[in-house]
Amino acid sequence: MHEEKRYAVLIDADNVSAKYIKIILDEIANYGVATYKRIYGDWTRQAASSWKESLLENSVTPVQQYNYTQGKNATDSAMIIDAMDILYSQNVEGFCLVSSDSDFTKLASRLRESGMFVVGMGEEKTPKPFIAACNQFKYLDVIAGTVKTNNNEHKASSNDKNMTDIKVIEATIYKMISEIDVENQSINISELGIRIVKRYPDFDVRNYGYKKLSRFLTGFSKLDIHSKGKNGIWVSLKTEREVKEKVSKRKRRTNKR
Repeated sequence: MHEEKRYAVLIDADNVSAKYIKIILDEIANYGVATYKRIYGDWTRQAASSWKESLLENSVTPVQQYNYTQGKNATDSAMIIDAMDILYSQNVEGFCLVSSDSDFTKLASRLRESGMFVVGMGEEKTPKPFIAACNQFKYLDVIAGTVKTNNNEHKASSNDKNMTDIKVIEATIYKMISEIDVENQSINISELGIRIVKRYPDFDVRNYGYKKLSRFLTGFSKLDIHSKGKNGIWVSLKTEREVKEKVSKRKRRTNKR
């Protein structure tokens, strides 16, 4: 029987809204089991009261941390200390760090150095260094927006300066496939997805309005997506002639409208 990986979910209440709690736990469930579920903040503050019901419903343990000095965030320190204690306990294989704060960049890097798989979560405003320090990063506000549209696919654009632009993703895919040392320059779609995430930790097709990688890739004129029976879906580069034919067909459809 395959044993699921264990994760420590650590949430910075000062930089994440209570409305994301279910999304956070649903997302980490795709990776493994949340062995630790802790959230850090000063629960004596009125602003923290919005978390109470969500924490009870999802069995998340609140950790009280007073701000001893004005202007200093003691919550960050408490969360970092706990993360290192959990690391040394050897009870988990990965961490989920939830914050839109760059202060956890060094922590993410240190956990990865120790062989941990680090999933970061935060809003689009999250600084790039923290995103890059994680194995994968999820934009909570983007995922929440997808849920609100009842999972209907729609063309979305990545306008936020921190999110990897779709044109950058497209160029990278073309380069990856062109460098494959095989006659037909073809790659399994799952392997392609893994390679993209390794290059860009924040890559998620939902960022661009799609639910599946295959649908996302069909938007690129130079790609041919095809099935190989039991071997699954494969992606290859089209010839220049095929690309021109596809562009020509699009123009004809547009003119008819």
